[in-house]
Amino acid sequence: MDDRQRQILDAAITVLGTRGPRHLTHRAVDDQAGLPTGSTSNRYRTREALLAGVLDRVLDAEAATWNRLATDLHHPIHPDTFATVVGALVHHLAHDGRVLTLARLAIFGEAAHQPALQRRIAHGQATLATWATPVLASLGAHHPTRALRLLLALIDGLLNNQLANPDPAFDPTTAIGTVLPAILTGHET
Repeated sequence: MDDRQRQILDAAITVLGTRGPRHLTHRAVDDQAGLPTGSTSNRYRTREALLAGVLDRVLDAEAATWNRLATDLHHPIHPDTFATVVGALVHHLAHDGRVLTLARLAIFGEAAHQPALQRRIAHGQATLATWATPVLASLGAHHPTRALRLLLALIDGLLNNQLANPDPAFDPTTAIGTVLPAILTGHET
């Protein structure tokens, strides 16, 4: 990805994350990026192409975030440590990473109506699973693939709630630590 493409996609993420999907236009991205009118449409001819590019950029950012999380985990991993590290990640995504997270949610909403975006999301989740399912297995997950789906659903729910109704005392670590044993064993606690 060249610098201009990165500039356009980062501007599009800012538009999505600060103004919402209805405001994502080529002109809005040009303005946000400080580029001449037409710059975005020269790279991404349609809104669908722009959304696909933004999704790829978001998935790259998520992969980098999860890879940083992996470096914070030391083996053997204890469930409490895992909950703390993932909780810190969720807290970051809800605060410092808020714009990126809101852009991700907007793109996922668009994907409900665009099979091409759905396929890209499925590929991103499969990539995440190659790293995350062994980690969950090392934590004792009876069904690591199912545990990953449940963990991601928990994370998305925590983020959605915090972004829609911010709580100054937001503590995702406690919620993750409380639910993690049930996710790992596949049983209710």
